[in-house]
Order: sequence, then C-alpha cells, then structure tokens
Amino acid sequence: MSKREKRVALAAFLNIAFTIIEIIGGFWTNSLAILSDALHDFGDSIALLLSWLFERGARKSPDVIRTFGYQRLSLFSAIFSASILIAGSIIIFFQAIPRLLTPEIVNASGMVSIALLGILFNGIGFLQLKKGQSLNEKVLSWHLLEDVLGWIGILIGGLIINFWDIYILDPILTIGLTIFILYGVINSSKEAVNILLQGVPKHISLKKVKGEITSINGVCGLHDLHVWSLEGETDILTAHVVLEEKLLKNPDEIKKTIKEILEKHHIEHSTIELESKKYCSGIECKNWNPDNSKKHIH
Repeated sequence: MSKREKRVALAAFLNIAFTIIEIIGGFWTNSLAILSDALHDFGDSIALLLSWLFERGARKSPDVIRTFGYQRLSLFSAIFSASILIAGSIIIFFQAIPRLLTPEIVNASGMVSIALLGILFNGIGFLQLKKGQSLNEKVLSWHLLEDVLGWIGILIGGLIINFWDIYILDPILTIGLTIFILYGVINSSKEAVNILLQGVPKHISLKKVKGEITSINGVCGLHDLHVWSLEGETDILTAHVVLEEKLLKNPDEIKKTIKEILEKHHIEHSTIELESKKYCSGIECKNWNPDNSKKHIH
C-alpha cells in the first residue's frame, strides 16, 4: 500500500468512526448543527472510501488501452467527493431555515464535548492528507479542514448557548458553515474540472514557459504548444520547436536545455519535436518566409 493510500485510508477510518459518534451525539443534544455535520461527514466517509479504492486503482501500470495509466481515477474521486459535499450542503441549508423562525432547545454541554472530539478526529485526518500532493488529497484535506473549522465554530456556539441560552445560534451556525463549505468546495472543484478539460494547470504560466524556450539562442519560435496535467500532480507538455539549422546538428543538446527549463516549471513529462525554419509544419508557418524575423512563428 502506497503512502498516499495509507493517508486516505486513515482519514476514511477516522471519519467513519466519528460519523457514528456524531449521529448519536446529534440526537442526544438535539443540535441541528451537529446532525447536519453528521450528514456532511457521512458523505465525506463515502467519498473517502471511494477515494481509497480509486487511489488503489490509480497505481495500475499503463497498458495497451490506457497508455497514460490510471492516475486520473484519483481526479474522478475528487470530483465525486465535491458533488457529494455540494448536495449535502444544500440539504442542510434548507433544514436549518425553519429553526431560525422557531429555535429549539439544545444540550449545550453535549455540543461542547462532541465539538472537542470533532476537532481531534478531523484534525488528525486533515494533517495526514495535508502531506499529500495529489488533487484528490487536496480536495479531501479541504473537506476535513472545513470540518475542523466548523467544529471550532460549534464549540464556540455551544459555550455561548451554555452560558446565555441563545438557542438561535444553532441554526445560524449551521447556515454559516454550509455557506463556508459551498464556497470552499466550489473553488476546489474548478481546478479538477480544468484538468479534466486538459487546461493548463494553475501553477504553470504558459507565457513564462513559452518565453523561456524562445529566448534560447538559435530557437526561432514554437507552435502546437500544449500543457496539461493527468491528475493535478503529473504535468505534461508537447510542442514543436523551430530551430536554426546549426542547432539541428546536435538535437540532444537543445532538447536537454529545453527539458531543464520545463523541470523548473514542474513539467516532468514532455514530448518535443524539433523543426528547421525551412520545414516548419505549423499552420502559422504556411505563409512564412524563412528569411523573415522569428516573430512570425508563435
């Protein structure tokens, strides 16, 4: 079992164990904030279990059908987790609105006790997933971080209710946490969707990559430049690089220089096709006169 799998498996176990405690505690305290978080954690538990299974599948080696391997299973898991969280948050939001009009008495001391357990369980899970670099682990760690922050809010709310009997704080906390969760997960999902659409990863500047390659002495330009990521961790580039004739005499040296530039931008896997000015294959080159300036190639 890989370190990534172990981190996700531990987080899943902690989340399932605490979800059971949470459901019991929610009915015991009559707190909608705790019951709503129990629903949230139940969704997280399903997502974490599936994530663990997907992480196992993502380790499969490339084959004749999927030559890039199965690493994107991790990405599907991230999107599935986000979908569960959004759906659960919407349900919770509509459950909390009636309690704003008719607040119910809650067991404040019980809220405080369960909140302390929530901070402990979710905090351990968050710290484990925070060590990971995959998009799946980042999305899951966001789930657990928002749980930690949510339990801190419930802890403070429980203390206030315990001393001042302000029961309306329970639905207010629920609505506040729901809005916070939705905001965070929607932002996290944007990058997952971007990767599925083979967009440029947000940590890579295409303009900088292009500028550094074209600044190499003897490079006239490049075209058909594509940068994408398999799962948010493994970044890939393909490009046609147009060169002066003299550089084509030693192609390995220029490729080495280009790959060193790409490594600085965290691009580990690249396919580079070298072309002469005379035989540039890009659409941009069709009407280009080789004697003109290199600015005509993009």
